[in-house]
Amino acid sequence: MNSKFFFTTAAFSLMAMSSVFAQEPAKAAAAKPAHDHASHAGKPHVEKSTMTFEKASKVISYNEGINLGQRLSEAKEMDSAEFLKGIQAGVEGKKNTLYAEPVIMEAMNVMRTEMQKRQAADAAKFAEEQKGLSSTAKKDAFGDKAVVKTASGMEYVVLAAGAGENPKATDTVSVHYTGKLLNGTVFDSSVQRGTPVEFPLNGVIPGWTEGVQLMKPGAKYVFYIPSNLAYGPNGQGPIPANADLIFEVELLKIVK
Repeated sequence: MNSKFFFTTAAFSLMAMSSVFAQEPAKAAAAKPAHDHASHAGKPHVEKSTMTFEKASKVISYNEGINLGQRLSEAKEMDSAEFLKGIQAGVEGKKNTLYAEPVIMEAMNVMRTEMQKRQAADAAKFAEEQKGLSSTAKKDAFGDKAVVKTASGMEYVVLAAGAGENPKATDTVSVHYTGKLLNGTVFDSSVQRGTPVEFPLNGVIPGWTEGVQLMKPGAKYVFYIPSNLAYGPNGQGPIPANADLIFEVELLKIVK
C-alpha cells in the first residue's frame, strides 16, 4: 500500500465525516415516523431522541475514526502516533511547523522510491512463482489434448470444434467463459453467473482477440494466455500484474 493511498483515504474519511455532520439535522427533520399512530392522536407520533448533540458528535466521531483506522490497518509503513498528532493539529487549526516543505518532499521521495523497490521485488517473486506453476497449470488445463502454440506465444487446445464461419476482429460475439489464475483461482466466470457475455472482439485483451477468431460457433477452447497478451504489468482487479491466465471459452454465436 503506498503513501498516496493513506493521504487520499484520510482526506476522504474526514470529508465524509463533515458530510455526516452537515446532513444529519436535515435528515432528522425530513425523517418519516416508523409507525403511523394518527388514529390515536390525530397526527403522526414521532419518537423523540434523548441523545444530546454532544453525545451524537462523540458517537459519529468515534465511528468515523475507527472506520478510518480499519481502512489504514494494512499500511504498515504508517506511524499511527504521528498520524494522530497531525490530525489533532489540523483539527485545532494549527499549521505544520514540525516539518518544513523540503523535508516533506524529501520524505515523499524516499517513500516513493522504497515502495517502487518493494513492488519490483514483489513482481520478481511473482514471476518466479508463475514459472513454477506454469507447467502444472497447463497440464491441468489441457489434459491429454493436442496443444497448438501460435506465433504470439499463446497456447490452446480444442475441446469442441464448432461449425460455420470464424468471427473477424470487428465482429461482436456471444461467449461463455471461465478465467483462472495459474494457481487455479477462478477470477471471473460467465458460466457461474449463468449469463453469456457479448463484446466486440477488438475491444478485449489481445489474447482474446486472437484466440476467439480461431473459433467457430459452438466451439469450446482452452487458452493459455501469457501476460503480455492479457493485462500485462498493470493487472486488473483480482488479476495480479504480469499474470499468465487460463481461459475456457465457448463461442455461442457471432452477433450480426
